[in-house]
Amino acid sequence: MTKNNKNEKFVLNKTVSYQKNSVVSNAIMAKKTGNLTLFAFDKGQFLSEHTAPFDAGVYILDGEAEIKISSKKHLLKKGEMIIMPAGEPHALKAVKKFKMALIMIKS
Repeated sequence: MTKNNKNEKFVLNKTVSYQKNSVVSNAIMAKKTGNLTLFAFDKGQFLSEHTAPFDAGVYILDGEAEIKISSKKHLLKKGEMIIMPAGEPHALKAVKKFKMALIMIKS
């Protein structure tokens, strides 16, 4: 987990870095009630289809991603966000390399 002090500002986009042929994650905050995790996907990298027991918001910090939710594809670009509902199958793929913030709400 990143050692960001709660009372100091930081830039989300600079808190996780791209790595060739990889998906990189950095947990910024992990609580009983939810998590904030940053990801950096190199072009062509993906997370295969899966489900989660909680709602999750994906906010694109940089680049472009294809996010499939219940078989429907969505193209998201920097500055856009989508909610992935609990229990619905979803997958993510880097159309171009991209960074995202994943906000998972557990309550």
